[in-house]
Amino acid sequence: MDADYARNEGAPPFRQSLFVLAGVMSAPARAGRVVVDAGHKAVAVESGLPLVHDRPGLRYTGASDEHGTIVVEDGEAPRVGESLRLVPGHCDPTVDRHDWYVGVRNGRVECLWPVAARGAMA
Repeated sequence: MDADYARNEGAPPFRQSLFVLAGVMSAPARAGRVVVDAGHKAVAVESGLPLVHDRPGLRYTGASDEHGTIVVEDGEAPRVGESLRLVPGHCDPTVDRHDWYVGVRNGRVECLWPVAARGAMA
């Protein structure tokens, strides 16, 4: 499931399970936004920008190669060093940008699965 599939009318009511973990790396002097370490190289955006999971007052608004900008529309801004879970705009091309799936259950890493086609060339 990704943000693009979830926007489709009649999409199955799956619980989100795929996330990209993004760290807040700066809170610029201009209040109301933060910068995270997840841009184009971490999350695909061609089907739409990622969503910030479980933080309704935060909106991912733009990506450069290695950074993303999150606007704080409501509530408290995340702090530098805080981790945010991003729901990719499109899951397939997001997964192939990473070497591993990290399986987490109840807040603990349970398994690591390699992305077998990562870096594969025909």
